[in-house]
Amino acid sequence: MSALPTRRDEAWRYSDLAAVERAWPLPEPVRLDVPAGASERRSIVQDGDATVVDTLVAAVGAGASLALDILAMGGDFGRVAVEVTLAEGARLEVNGVVLADGTATREIVTSVTHAEPGAVSRQVVRSVLAGTATGSFLGKVAVTRGAQKTDAVQSVKALLLSRGATANAKPELEIFADDVKCAHGATVGELDANALFYLASRGVPYAEARALLTQAFIADALVGAPDLAERAAAWLRRVA
Repeated sequence: MSALPTRRDEAWRYSDLAAVERAWPLPEPVRLDVPAGASERRSIVQDGDATVVDTLVAAVGAGASLALDILAMGGDFGRVAVEVTLAEGARLEVNGVVLADGTATREIVTSVTHAEPGAVSRQVVRSVLAGTATGSFLGKVAVTRGAQKTDAVQSVKALLLSRGATANAKPELEIFADDVKCAHGATVGELDANALFYLASRGVPYAEARALLTQAFIADALVGAPDLAERAAAWLRRVA
């Protein structure tokens, strides 16, 4: 984009715009074309001290598949933006984890267009937030008029480790076809007190019990990326 975003820009409504302004101009998007019938897996990791904005624009060809593993856990402000267009019979998996503490703001923003029939998209995003941190997910799935037999699911969950943390979730469906399966769900909650009590009653120290439960919470989002899962687990052992 050529101009600084404002609160009027829906995709930036929860962002730390002061941090974005300090980092302006933002890097050019990374562009990825997955040819028909091909299969690709990519990782996007934010784990540093600076403001980081990563944008990926991808086109997935007919019968091709793309898996994206996202781990956002570093810097005062981190944003991962993904724009994907799916051709006939293509498949997309977006697996994202947001980890934030202190006063950090981190977000994942996705826009997935089912442009042709028979494509499948799965988005699983998990956030663990502590301190007064803010974690956000904004995800749009658009199904064009010709994209019959679309199958799209978004699953978004956030876990608050402190009362000062904030989770924002805005899944969105825009459907112009009539023979589709599309669903989304978003939940925000705290650690299960009964589960903590159960572990404590069996001799598990409180801090270790919290870390175990938070690791279990994010496990399904990083099942295909064990290296990222271990990095996330190290963060959780420190913060949780």
